[in-house]
Amino acid sequence: MSENHTLKRSLGLWAIVGLGLGYMTPTVVFDTFGIVSKETNGVVPLAYIAALIVMLFTAISYGKMVQVFPSAGSAYTYTRETMNPLLGFLVGWASLLDYLLLPMINALIIRLYMESVFPDIPSWIWVVVYVVIITAINMWGMGKTSGLNSLLVVFEVVLIGAFLVLAFKQLSSGMGQGTIFTTQPLFHADIHLTAILTGATVVCFSFIGFDAVTMYTEEAVDQKIMPKAIMLTVLIGGGIFFVCSYFAQALFPDLSGFKVTDDTLPEIGLFVGGSIFKLFFLSGAFAATVASGLASHASVSRLLYVMGRNGVLPRRMFGYIHPRFRTPAFNVIFVGVVSLLAIAPSLELISAVINFGALIAFTFVNLSVIAYFVFKQKKYKTPKDIFSYLIMPLIGAGLTGILWYHLHMDALVAGLVWVSIGVVYMLFLMKFSKTKLSDIHMEEEKSASL
Repeated sequence: MSENHTLKRSLGLWAIVGLGLGYMTPTVVFDTFGIVSKETNGVVPLAYIAALIVMLFTAISYGKMVQVFPSAGSAYTYTRETMNPLLGFLVGWASLLDYLLLPMINALIIRLYMESVFPDIPSWIWVVVYVVIITAINMWGMGKTSGLNSLLVVFEVVLIGAFLVLAFKQLSSGMGQGTIFTTQPLFHADIHLTAILTGATVVCFSFIGFDAVTMYTEEAVDQKIMPKAIMLTVLIGGGIFFVCSYFAQALFPDLSGFKVTDDTLPEIGLFVGGSIFKLFFLSGAFAATVASGLASHASVSRLLYVMGRNGVLPRRMFGYIHPRFRTPAFNVIFVGVVSLLAIAPSLELISAVINFGALIAFTFVNLSVIAYFVFKQKKYKTPKDIFSYLIMPLIGAGLTGILWYHLHMDALVAGLVWVSIGVVYMLFLMKFSKTKLSDIHMEEEKSASL
């Protein structure tokens, strides 16, 4: 039974940052470049700046809450403990949408990569092989997952460096804007704030790795490193996204040369460095996607574990820890099964839907800071407290609200359907479950962690 086994504390600061960066997949900036360039009318870097500003405020709130509640449950736990168990359940349920879909989106990207290289082979084969391998590695244990993830992250950073060198050379030779120093990727006559914010809602899913690292709190060698890990992840990831998107936008002011805009990475590699570099670039992107797949698969299995451990999901399955591997084995397999759905949908649709759950999580993490520190701890008697525990999270929640307003309608509809299913399930639990949501408290989590 899970009560006799705990998650293993084996992750240091840079291992957690590496998992976060792996989760974020820095090369995804090239995958979604065509989608975001179309949305923003050619100012992709501005969309990343807008998203980064929102993420920084939210990252500060995550850093505060992870110190108070050092649990693997993230936004679900923070909301449940500071506001209301029922509301916490709904936030956790909404968060499941993006956490469950992120491993699937990695499988989808792998499918697109392999289709571009081997167009005659059925695409479902690549999805099945990829999912089986990622599931097996995650079943083995976080130490093995973290080590392989670190190697893959280093490899993708090297390939991004190679892209920047080639981009420098091509711009100097007259490609695109014909100069390295140009304001066109950041400002031109046809840009609109609404378009930039709409683009920001698309790229914000790229930042999800910074909040996902909170899922590893119970496996950190020292939980005090978590706030620093969160900030390093968002700053390093955001810096990579901005620099890469700037050079890509300078090289490709419009999308007229692309045959496929749903995933532009293969063609970017081809145009910048030729066929040989395209293969190397694809291999780096492949490594990045595998790293993200490892991290995202591990993270959602931990969220399911906490919800199962607390009785919100069936405990015997979702709260189970394998006695040998000390991993949530059933959850790892369950996420693998969900990832197989990547055989069919498009990257644009799934990335849009992911943002619904992400924005709910970001909003309620900011609000949980206010609920805990201002209303429960009464920390509003000094200007410093007011600024730190009220004004900062309010700004974070407000900025997240702006992204909410510009969310794609398809994402909003799909998200509301998912939340409606969660409400029905919650009502079922309240009526028939022996473990009532309102009776679940933090003590259960403390007893289950090291």
